[in-house]
Amino acid sequence: MTDTDPVLRALAHPLRLRMLSLMWPGPMSAAELARELDVSHALASQHLRRLDAVGLVELAEERTRRGGRERRYRTVQGTPLSDQHEGTPMLAETMAHTLRERARRRVEGSEGVTVDAELWVDPRTWENVRRRLVELATELHEAARPPHAPGTVPLGVSVMAFPLRDGTRPDG
Repeated sequence: MTDTDPVLRALAHPLRLRMLSLMWPGPMSAAELARELDVSHALASQHLRRLDAVGLVELAEERTRRGGRERRYRTVQGTPLSDQHEGTPMLAETMAHTLRERARRRVEGSEGVTVDAELWVDPRTWENVRRRLVELATELHEAARPPHAPGTVPLGVSVMAFPLRDGTRPDG
């Protein structure tokens, strides 16, 4: 694990992935993140420092609050998960953990989409679908609002799609 990219290591913790999602639509402080995630302020601060150290968040504003300084951070826009090859198993495990946690929070009887597939398609179809998945993810991220904003509902979205080696061939 010591040779792993520091960004991948930072992304490999489910709490930090949630923090990045929460700060996507706007800045939040460690105290706000702690309340939203139901963790201690110290733990939220520790994870926030880790994200800041690898450049996944940036200081958005600093203000005086209750006699102290409050720093609010936002997620650096872009998607660091898109083309990570080296850390795919680590990211998959983190995303699986996050998916299990989100599945427990699913609204009973709610509509959703669940897909699990291992398919063979032509390269043109794959590229078209990959591009549309990027567009859908971008649309959702652009529509994201701060937690509990009036008129919003929380969503869980996890997508990991990529070409596979052919496990049936000796060279695959």
